[in-house]
Amino acid sequence: MYAIFEDGSRQYRVEAGATVVIDHRDIELGQRLELNKVLLLSSGTDTLIGRPLVEGARVLAEVVDFPRVKTITQKFRRRKASRRLKGHTQPHVRVKITHILKAGETAPEAPAAS
Repeated sequence: MYAIFEDGSRQYRVEAGATVVIDHRDIELGQRLELNKVLLLSSGTDTLIGRPLVEGARVLAEVVDFPRVKTITQKFRRRKASRRLKGHTQPHVRVKITHILKAGETAPEAPAAS
Protein backbone atom coordinates (compact mmCIF):
# COMPACT_ATOMS: atom_id res chain seq x y z
CA MET A 1 0.00 0.00 0.00
CA TYR A 2 1.31 3.44 -0.87
CA ALA A 3 0.05 7.00 -0.93
CA ILE A 4 0.97 10.26 -2.59
CA PHE A 5 0.49 13.31 -0.40
CA GLU A 6 1.22 17.00 -0.76
CA ASP A 7 3.12 19.11 1.74
CA GLY A 8 4.50 22.57 1.09
CA SER A 9 3.80 22.53 -2.69
CA ARG A 10 5.73 19.25 -3.06
CA GLN A 11 4.39 15.75 -3.57
CA TYR A 12 5.77 12.67 -1.82
CA ARG A 13 5.19 8.97 -2.59
CA VAL A 14 5.36 6.99 0.65
CA GLU A 15 4.75 3.53 2.05
CA ALA A 16 4.32 2.50 5.67
CA GLY A 17 7.72 2.40 7.37
CA ALA A 18 9.41 4.84 4.97
CA THR A 19 11.19 8.00 6.12
CA VAL A 20 10.62 11.33 4.38
CA VAL A 21 12.16 14.79 4.82
CA ILE A 22 9.46 17.47 4.74
CA ASP A 23 9.32 21.22 5.37
CA HIS A 24 10.02 22.54 8.86
CA ARG A 25 7.23 23.08 11.37
CA ASP A 26 7.16 23.68 15.10
CA ILE A 27 6.87 20.17 16.47
CA GLU A 28 8.69 18.10 19.08
CA LEU A 29 10.84 15.00 18.55
CA GLY A 30 8.74 11.81 18.77
CA GLN A 31 5.45 13.64 18.27
CA ARG A 32 2.83 12.28 15.86
CA LEU A 33 1.91 14.20 12.73
CA GLU A 34 -1.18 13.85 10.55
CA LEU A 35 -0.93 14.72 6.84
CA ASN A 36 -4.38 15.20 5.29
CA LYS A 37 -3.65 16.29 1.72
CA VAL A 38 -3.65 12.81 0.16
CA LEU A 39 -3.77 12.90 -3.65
CA LEU A 40 -3.65 9.16 -4.41
CA LEU A 41 -4.08 6.00 -2.37
CA SER A 42 -3.19 2.57 -3.75
CA SER A 43 -3.54 -0.78 -2.02
CA GLY A 44 -2.41 -3.21 -4.71
CA THR A 45 -5.67 -3.92 -6.53
CA ASP A 46 -7.62 -0.86 -5.44
CA THR A 47 -6.54 2.68 -6.38
CA LEU A 48 -8.28 5.85 -5.20
CA ILE A 49 -7.45 9.01 -7.12
CA GLY A 50 -8.46 12.31 -5.56
CA ARG A 51 -10.14 15.17 -7.37
CA PRO A 52 -8.08 16.98 -6.09
CA LEU A 53 -7.90 15.14 -2.71
CA VAL A 54 -9.00 11.71 -1.54
CA GLU A 55 -11.79 12.42 0.95
CA GLY A 56 -11.05 11.22 4.48
CA ALA A 57 -7.68 9.66 3.67
CA ARG A 58 -4.70 10.58 5.80
CA VAL A 59 -1.09 9.66 6.39
CA LEU A 60 0.16 9.35 9.98
CA ALA A 61 3.82 9.98 10.72
CA GLU A 62 6.16 10.30 13.69
CA VAL A 63 8.96 12.88 13.94
CA VAL A 64 12.36 11.19 13.90
CA ASP A 65 14.97 13.92 13.34
CA PHE A 66 15.62 17.56 12.48
CA PRO A 67 18.33 17.41 9.79
CA ARG A 68 20.17 20.61 8.90
CA VAL A 69 22.43 21.04 5.91
CA LYS A 70 24.52 24.17 5.54
CA THR A 71 25.08 25.33 1.98
CA ILE A 72 27.93 27.65 1.13
CA THR A 73 27.88 30.05 -1.82
CA GLN A 74 31.17 31.60 -2.82
CA LYS A 75 31.79 34.11 -5.59
CA PHE A 76 35.36 34.76 -6.59
CA ARG A 77 36.88 37.03 -9.22
CA ARG A 78 40.57 37.49 -9.62
CA ARG A 79 40.58 41.06 -8.42
CA LYS A 80 41.53 42.48 -5.08
CA ALA A 81 38.71 42.32 -2.49
CA SER A 82 36.19 40.69 -4.80
CA ARG A 83 35.37 37.59 -2.77
CA ARG A 84 31.93 36.94 -1.35
CA LEU A 85 31.05 34.07 0.97
CA LYS A 86 27.51 33.39 2.14
CA GLY A 87 26.06 30.48 4.06
CA HIS A 88 22.48 29.27 4.53
CA THR A 89 21.00 26.57 6.74
CA GLN A 90 17.56 25.28 5.74
CA PRO A 91 15.63 23.55 8.56
CA HIS A 92 13.70 20.36 7.75
CA VAL A 93 11.81 17.63 9.62
CA ARG A 94 12.47 13.92 9.00
CA VAL A 95 9.38 11.80 9.67
CA LYS A 96 8.72 8.07 9.63
CA ILE A 97 5.42 7.03 8.08
CA THR A 98 3.57 4.81 10.54
CA HIS A 99 0.12 4.33 8.95
CA ILE A 100 -1.74 5.08 5.74
CA LEU A 101 -5.47 5.24 6.41
CA LYS A 102 -8.50 5.29 4.13
CA ALA A 103 -11.70 7.19 4.93
CA GLY A 104 -13.32 5.91 8.11
CA GLU A 105 -10.32 3.89 9.32
CA THR A 106 -8.78 4.59 12.72
CA ALA A 107 -5.14 4.25 13.65
CA PRO A 108 -4.24 1.52 16.13
CA GLU A 109 -3.26 2.90 19.50
CA ALA A 110 0.44 3.35 20.22
CA PRO A 111 1.77 0.94 22.85
CA ALA A 112 2.24 2.57 26.24
CA ALA A 113 5.88 3.26 27.10
CA SER A 114 6.83 1.43 30.29
